[in-house]
Amino acid sequence: MNYNYDVAIITAVDVEEASVKRLYDDWKKIKLPDDSQAYFEASFVRDGVKRKVIAARQREMGMTAASHLASKLIDIFRPRYLIMTGIAAGIGADQIYGDVIVPDIIWNYASGKFVSAENADITFGDIGFVPRPIALELDGEILNIIKDLQHSADNEFHVHIGPMACGNSVVANRDVVNKQIHSLFPKTAGLDMESYSVFYAAENSSQPKPKAIVIKSICDYADAQKSDQYQKFAAYTSSNFAKFLYENYLPFD
Repeated sequence: MNYNYDVAIITAVDVEEASVKRLYDDWKKIKLPDDSQAYFEASFVRDGVKRKVIAARQREMGMTAASHLASKLIDIFRPRYLIMTGIAAGIGADQIYGDVIVPDIIWNYASGKFVSAENADITFGDIGFVPRPIALELDGEILNIIKDLQHSADNEFHVHIGPMACGNSVVANRDVVNKQIHSLFPKTAGLDMESYSVFYAAENSSQPKPKAIVIKSICDYADAQKSDQYQKFAAYTSSNFAKFLYENYLPFD
């Protein structure tokens, strides 16, 4: 079985989808029989070859919706690369709004067991949490490409490479970050609600499997000052770095 599309872009919320749609002027809406999901197709030319892009947005935030839509994009369109763009919380060092995070490891920080406080090292008042973190890794070839781009003169974006923590809840409390995330993976750079499911769907799909990449930009710091102020800017840097990456550097042959 061959790949039918070169790139599939998946987003979770409106501001992320709007930024992706500004990447091209030739988006065409695709509606499939008995499928209420809206898909959008565009194209670009690289080395004289026309390449196809398919994009879609989740109906709601979170890992369940991400897994479902990622699986549909894979099964229906067979992309070579499955890229999630969008916004995330920055929880690493030396980060500012709009910085791009490309995770080399994505792990589910919410996987574990709630117990009494005396039976756990991680506690929130009377509640204890025993973690059972599970992780997935970025393809090694793609990771090396991102590392080369970090300090390339051609790259206009500030890119962080590091673990991404993923869970189904919005976090606006640094106690969760410090106790439940950094205590397990101290170098975790970002926090979101979908990325693990995108990697999982790609890794567990039928052949030909796409290579999954998550590219998210910092819009807040998962603390009490969390707001929507920088979401548009973060969505812009995320989607445009993704375009820069696949239009110029990701191998298609």
